[in-house]
Formats: sequence, structure tokens, C-alpha cells
Amino acid sequence: MKSAVAIAIGAHPDDIEFYMAGTLLLLKRAGWEIHYLNVASGNCGSAYWNAAKTRAIRRREAQQAGKILGAHWHPPLCDDLEIFYDINLLRCLAATFREVKPTVVLTHSPQDYMEDHTNTCRLAVTAAFARGMPNFRTRPTRKHVESDVAVYHAMPHGLCDGLRQRIVPGAFVNTTSVHEMKLLALACHRSQKEWLDVSQGMDSYLKSMDEMSLAVGRMSRRFKHAEGWRRHLHLGFSSCDRDPLGEALSRK
Repeated sequence: MKSAVAIAIGAHPDDIEFYMAGTLLLLKRAGWEIHYLNVASGNCGSAYWNAAKTRAIRRREAQQAGKILGAHWHPPLCDDLEIFYDINLLRCLAATFREVKPTVVLTHSPQDYMEDHTNTCRLAVTAAFARGMPNFRTRPTRKHVESDVAVYHAMPHGLCDGLRQRIVPGAFVNTTSVHEMKLLALACHRSQKEWLDVSQGMDSYLKSMDEMSLAVGRMSRRFKHAEGWRRHLHLGFSSCDRDPLGEALSRK
């Protein structure tokens, strides 16, 4: 019998590690097949290198991180700040969904601090919705699939929406047991230390992820480290109101 499948859809290289990698690792431990896709290449993530060099570096870093997670890596679809709710991107992402046939889709919050994140969320949701539509053409062409899928939204950057309102997750995943592995995967994105210092004043991107993980753990009132999730309405995605992520990780 084919194992359950999860795919994480991030905007940029390192987004999956920041917000979703702990849950991916736990699903992998539970016997799931896991996939890793960043919509954008990360080419704008440097104050020193040109776009071509930055794109190549970040591709290698993402591949290394995916290997640590034990995930199937998929190449990006566009460059940074070119993630629009656009038919061409949608056709490409929907083709990947039809190939992978995910049980669970992990992606960004619908409310987040930047448009690349929110547009990635919109694309992931519609690509999942379109998986079973025979008349929707993908690029490359892939046959529609009729399996159920559940979509889960990660916490936004800073745990707030773009208008500074706190986002409260509907469920928490205890990532304490895999936190060090999550840090190791994020550490693959070495090029981002300097960029995030310059662009966002993060000081240390590893420290920032650690602090966010601890903050979500405190929100849970149960776990030291946690990732928070909100489950998308099942209508159009699943034949019944199921929570496959909760079912898989209820004892984690």
C-alpha cells in the first residue's frame, strides 16, 4: 500500500525550515513520503552577489536542507518577487500536485508579512483544489487525480499578520524531539545569515527560528518547541472533514 504523502510549499529557500520542517520530519518518522518545494529561487537574497550567483548558491543550500529532511526536492518555478497569482505558475504547481498526489499540503499563512508568502499560499490552495479538474490544463500536462487532500497553513513570520494582529493556530505540533534536526536543516542556508542581518536586522537567523519555535511552544501551554497550524476548510478538497495531520501526529 502506498504511504501517505505530504508536500511543503514555501515561497523562498529557508521558509520551509523556518515554519514547517519540524512537522515534515515527524511525518517522515511516521512513515510518510515527504516533498519540498520553494516557489521562488531566492535570487534576491543577497546584498553582495549578483542574481545568478545567488540563485545557484541558494539552490544548492535548499537541496542540502531537503536531503537532511529526507525529502524529495523539487526545483523552484520563478524568481523572488515574481510570485503572483498567475495562471502560468498555477499550471506548473498543479502539475506537481498531480504527480505527487499529496495527502497533506503544508504552506504559508493566508495572512503574512509579505506578498511572496501570501501569493504562494493562494497558489498552493488553488493547485490543490484543481487536482481533480479534468478540464484544467497543467504544464506539463498531467492527468487529474481524485484523491482527498487536506491543506494546512503555517504560522506567519513574526506570528502576526501584516497589520500586526496576532494569529492563533488551531493546532500545535510538538517539534521538541526534532528541533535540533530542524536547526541543522536551516543552517544549510548559510548565505542567509548576512542577508537577513542586513535586510531584517535578525542578528542570527538560527536564533530567530529558535525563538519563534519557543514562542509557539509557549502558546501551546504544553510543548517546549512547537509549530502551529490552521486547517483549511475541507470543502472542495476532501470528501469528508478529516484531519490527517492530527491523526498522524496525535501521539507525537
